[in-house]
Amino acid sequence: MTILIRLLKDKSAATAIEYGLLASLISLGMIAGLGAFSDSLQAVFQSITDAVVGVRPA
Repeated sequence: MTILIRLLKDKSAATAIEYGLLASLISLGMIAGLGAFSDSLQAVFQSITDAVVGVRPA
């Protein structure tokens, strides 16, 4: 019974859960942002590739 009471009073587990939730929200935001950004980034790299392939060696 004393172990249960000690666990209920312990606040460090709640803090760890909060940090875990915060990290997961940040990860989801990054994934969504990078997903939206990937199309424009791919277009930039494609234009660079097209420019490099079109150059003749001297």
